[in-house]
Amino acid sequence: MKIVKYPDKKQWAELLARPSFDNSSLMATVQGVLNDIKARGDEAVKEYELKFDKVELKNLAVTEAEIAKAESILSDELKSAIRQAKENIAKFHAAQDTPLPCIETMEGVKCWQKAVAIQKVGLYIPGGTAPLFSTVLMLAVPAQIAGCKEIVLCTPPNKEGEVHPAVLFAAKVAGVNKIYKIGGVQAIGAMAYGTESVPKVYKIFGPGNQYVTAAKQSVSLKDVAIDMPAGPSEVEVIADDTANPAFVAADLLSQAEHGADSQAICITSSEILAEQVLAEVEKQVAELPRQALAEKSLDHSRIIVVHDFEEVIDITNEYAPEHLIIQTKDYMKIAERIHSAGSLFLGHLTPESAGDYASGTNHTLPTSGYAHAYSGVNLDSFRKKMTYQEISPAGIKNIGRIVEVMAENESLFAHKNAMTLRIRVANTN
Repeated sequence: MKIVKYPDKKQWAELLARPSFDNSSLMATVQGVLNDIKARGDEAVKEYELKFDKVELKNLAVTEAEIAKAESILSDELKSAIRQAKENIAKFHAAQDTPLPCIETMEGVKCWQKAVAIQKVGLYIPGGTAPLFSTVLMLAVPAQIAGCKEIVLCTPPNKEGEVHPAVLFAAKVAGVNKIYKIGGVQAIGAMAYGTESVPKVYKIFGPGNQYVTAAKQSVSLKDVAIDMPAGPSEVEVIADDTANPAFVAADLLSQAEHGADSQAICITSSEILAEQVLAEVEKQVAELPRQALAEKSLDHSRIIVVHDFEEVIDITNEYAPEHLIIQTKDYMKIAERIHSAGSLFLGHLTPESAGDYASGTNHTLPTSGYAHAYSGVNLDSFRKKMTYQEISPAGIKNIGRIVEVMAENESLFAHKNAMTLRIRVANTN
């Protein structure tokens, strides 16, 4: 990690560039796997599980006995933590369930919306280098609150054909209907197309590596919806001279340890703090079990010193970070001027890890600058909104001629006639 002092605005784009990797051959590989699964179903999925996850499976579904065994293995402390996190997440997302009003746009013309649950959703939970049981809660809890009828979860098994017990317990607590031992591209394909064992879903959620991301993007073109484009995890910390350098360094490393392609950025107007944070990063990274991964991430991470907090705000909105931590004296004033970030963590005592696990907000967030246009996962992510309209005889008299004139001027005379016939009926009553 290096310090960059007072860069010209022309340099910002280069300094804020996310790490990129050559994926020219990736899409062809991904599409080949997807096509095979679409054609051969379970048989292909099992073959790819053997090839990629190194496990030979007779059955893809997790059994009730396996879920019960997982619960018996976990410590009471972890089970209690998972249950409390689930309650906090449920409380926050349930509060988003607000009624939508019926509006009379003009006399006799009523319009309203209704939020309807997506009936079948698929959740992908990576295995990889860490069991992300917290992501199970972040996706399954709002899906259940939204009223999704079928919640399907796929996650890669280990070489013994087992799923991490914390993932299974979290799935049980959160109300997942069906769990499958499938990872990677083959999991996305199975949920997108359906197989003999895995039901087809209407929308797929969840993070993953570049292969999973590519698979989600491919199937979203015509087969199924997805939550959002997603890339490697990232964090930005805004700090002033009131910040604790150890806190800032710990927050930067909390994202750096995710993987070699993660990124951590610190923006400050204090040269002294920048030096202190760098020293803390070097001290703390040496103590991490995932030191090697974190150090690779730090190679494309930065501490950027700018002239003032106007520049801090401008560079932050340009970067549009997934996670934004503001450790400054006047953090609320800065937060109010941020328009592009996935989730904000305010004040010296609010680490990003609280949102990752248990504060209640969702940790499935837009990365790679998509926070300019995308929200993180929320209750509405699991619903669609249908609109309704109802017109009375009085409404026909008020709106009828408007529709006729507009249809006629678009040369859509069948549209006009559909209203004209009703106007005649309304005028005779």
